Amino acid sequence: MAHPRREGMSVMPQLPKPLTERLLRLLRWRVWVQEKLQPTEWQITLLWAALAGFLGAMVSLLFTALTEGIHELLTGYDSGVVETMRQLPWWARVLVPAGGGLLAGLTLLLGRRITRGRSSTDYMEAIVIGTGELPVRASLVKSAAALFSIGSGGSIGREGPLVQLAAVVASAIGRWRKFSPPQLRLLVACGAAAGIASAYNAPIAGSFFVAEIILGTIAMESLGPLAVSAVVAALTMRVLTDAQQLYRVPEFHLHSPWEMGPYVVLGLLVGTLAPWFLRSLRRAEQWFMTTKLPPIARLVLGGIIVGDLAIFVPEVCGNGYTVVVDILNGKIFWEALILIFLAKWVATASSVGSGAPGGVFTPALFMGASAGYLFGTAVHHVWPQGAVDPQAFALVGMGAFLSAASYAPIMAVIMLFEMTLSYDIILPLMLCSVIAYYTAKGLEGQSLYSEALRRKSAETPQPEMPTGRVRDLMKVAPPQVKNTAPFAELARMFLSVRVNNIYVVSAGERFLGAVSLHDIKPYLGDADLASLVIASDVLREDFPRIGPDETLADALNGFLNRPIERLPVVDPATGKLLGSLAKTDLLLALVETTKKKTA
Repeated sequence: MAHPRREGMSVMPQLPKPLTERLLRLLRWRVWVQEKLQPTEWQITLLWAALAGFLGAMVSLLFTALTEGIHELLTGYDSGVVETMRQLPWWARVLVPAGGGLLAGLTLLLGRRITRGRSSTDYMEAIVIGTGELPVRASLVKSAAALFSIGSGGSIGREGPLVQLAAVVASAIGRWRKFSPPQLRLLVACGAAAGIASAYNAPIAGSFFVAEIILGTIAMESLGPLAVSAVVAALTMRVLTDAQQLYRVPEFHLHSPWEMGPYVVLGLLVGTLAPWFLRSLRRAEQWFMTTKLPPIARLVLGGIIVGDLAIFVPEVCGNGYTVVVDILNGKIFWEALILIFLAKWVATASSVGSGAPGGVFTPALFMGASAGYLFGTAVHHVWPQGAVDPQAFALVGMGAFLSAASYAPIMAVIMLFEMTLSYDIILPLMLCSVIAYYTAKGLEGQSLYSEALRRKSAETPQPEMPTGRVRDLMKVAPPQVKNTAPFAELARMFLSVRVNNIYVVSAGERFLGAVSLHDIKPYLGDADLASLVIASDVLREDFPRIGPDETLADALNGFLNRPIERLPVVDPATGKLLGSLAKTDLLLALVETTKKKTA
């Protein structure tokens, strides 16, 4: 409890009165904000998540503009990739992707000098098996190479670099603010959610993409910040662009309950097809490695293969978005789609296998749409009542293939709904996606992202695993003052550091207690009285504390029924202040521990 000054204690020199009065005015404002608004650590986390979402959207806009600029520079056309390839002569259809592969390879080669040979850390690796730190230079080099691969018509998506760049920005913010590893990983996850939301205008799916695939949990401690970041990113895109739903499609209806039977078969078919698609990507990567060609030559070879296919099937270039839109609107005949489907499969395997930086998220949507449309058309010819609208099967096939490839059926269903805003298709979409998920999981055992994470985990030295003790999460050097510190020093500390309790230590660093922001309120109206107060006058000696070797469960009990955001960590033997434990870090760590136990 606060107590009067002990007799014999020396009085610190007083600061000039005008400065003290100014500090008091600022401190009165600080107390008012704390009492009226009562901001918590979680609310502050949401603000940082919102900032990560906004910056993630801005980075997405910049990357998209640069990609379109590279495309126009290499081809001389400012139209879409597929439309451009249709207008180019046959030799240019080969030369442009090959040239893009060459430029991408040169960028990666020159980038090694800038990064000093350090490989880029993927955002999934940083969140799942890392500390949340993403190297800026290496990520920028890889994203610059992706500009040439994507801009030249490579059969890959742009969502990979978009998400990586958004995560890099979030990681930079967290390192600047000196976030703890759990908080930093969460902020990087928020950046990833913002990248997905920006790429597909799907904030809900962006949140569940990270929560379901990467974090492996939909606990509100993590899902809340993810949702805020994704929503801010989507709103930013809508304000600065004319972004609406990604795929504008006609209304689809479930004409008869009998159609659910073919949808069940479609789920089984797509659930079988998706693992083969993923295997082909890995086999293509292995084949390119067996050629013993240098990385630049492999990228050029991948571009040549795509270009050769584009001579006859220009639709293989790009991420497949244009073709999917044509499929959903009934502008492609099934006879032509068979050739496009097979050629696109080979082209995607060539681009990914050659090492072209990019994503396969959108190409996976293409594969699902094509498979669904072809299956729906076949059913329609045999049994018209079983597939009245083959385009509906294309839409459902997109979600089912994505579910089977990513092992995230909830995300797939939500994303398809957000991208099309077609509610009538939700029943067959849910059924088909779940069936495809279980079918693929029974056949393959690994998803589109699990293999990459497993490889990264094997290549990356594992950090020391936490022991589940307080010392693993505590922050050293918490805000503290000596027991003889004058009131002005306390005021400056409260104004410079966003904490509600400042720890008080003796000359020997022994923890004596804490000064609460509310405990100094009685002195804010009298500058003369405040100038006579020192830290020990307003010290709470009974402030709760915790030891460094106590378990996280014990730490959680220390927070229960106490309106505090941080606990001091004190050595029980010496009484020395070692650090502080934030409630936010503790809850995030408990969520991560639960996820690992159930994985």
